[in-house]
Amino acid sequence: MISTQILQSTIDGLKSITRADICILDTDGKPIAATFEIGNEYESSVLSFVESAADSQLLSGYQFFKVYDEHQLTYIVLIKGDRDDTYLVGKLAAFQISGLIVAYKERYDKDNFIKNLLLDNLLLVDIYNRAKKLHIEPQARRVVIVVETKVEKDTSALETIRGIFAGRAHDFITAVDEKSIIIVKQLKSNEGYDQIDQTANVVLDMLNTEAMSKAVVSYGTIINDIKDVSRSYKEAKMALDVTNIFYSGKNVIAYNKLGIGRLIYQLPPSLCKMYITEIFGEQSPEDFDEETLTTINKFFENNLNVSETSRQLYIHRNTLVYRLDKLQKQTNLDLRVFDDAITFKIAMMVVKYMKYLEDHKF
Repeated sequence: MISTQILQSTIDGLKSITRADICILDTDGKPIAATFEIGNEYESSVLSFVESAADSQLLSGYQFFKVYDEHQLTYIVLIKGDRDDTYLVGKLAAFQISGLIVAYKERYDKDNFIKNLLLDNLLLVDIYNRAKKLHIEPQARRVVIVVETKVEKDTSALETIRGIFAGRAHDFITAVDEKSIIIVKQLKSNEGYDQIDQTANVVLDMLNTEAMSKAVVSYGTIINDIKDVSRSYKEAKMALDVTNIFYSGKNVIAYNKLGIGRLIYQLPPSLCKMYITEIFGEQSPEDFDEETLTTINKFFENNLNVSETSRQLYIHRNTLVYRLDKLQKQTNLDLRVFDDAITFKIAMMVVKYMKYLEDHKF
């Protein structure tokens, strides 16, 4: 159904051109939009007109017109005046509203199609048939971008994003849950991941400055066929989850840059528990004191460089060596040795993943 604001804007525009007063009513005779003050005095006339076989009618100095949606009566248009030019204005208004109905239905159908496509709810044959019917190119380079807002049902964020992509007829903006806004973006032949990253950052900046919304933006891999849109969407959603677990603080995330976090995310919990037990035995990495954890994190940040780590921690080199030796006694892993450092780093990430699973049990 067309919004009241759109109907009001349409008849206001028609009045400014034709100077004729127009009212749109529903089939029960209730006014929806009007360019003049109107009560319920036309209700009985409208009900009589609805029951009649005529598509237009002149009653008591007013022109009445019917507007259909696929042969179903939807609106009644009322025009003040009984002259021939008033009749033409009425026909024009009815035609304009009929066009709006078609446009809005197509937009809704496209939105519904894209949502089902994202959620993988369509058969392969239905995807191509509906894409053809809706004039959507099936073979085109696309990527799915997911914008996760901090506030549920953030309408200002949705409107801001619609504004960014307003001039691009081949891009689709929709939502399948209350915290995510989804962009199915069609790419030019010369656009790649660098351009997608730029788009993601533009979206993030516009949300921060215009909508005052905090958000995280992720995107999947580029696909060439419309049937693979759901795959790119699942990748973008996975990128959000992996970032929340392992890379908190990042605002723009690409699925193809998730690194080892993506592999750990796809491991079965039973295997993760086994690995943690093998590395740490009975003790838990959560039992490490704050000083040890800070030392470990800073050591990894500085690529296992003892001198730089000790400088940034404002401690003597020997103190850092002492802490690393102490950790080695606890875990049998020497973080100064690359293989041991990798083993420890992966183990700590697995611990984070297991904690995430524990916190998100339903």
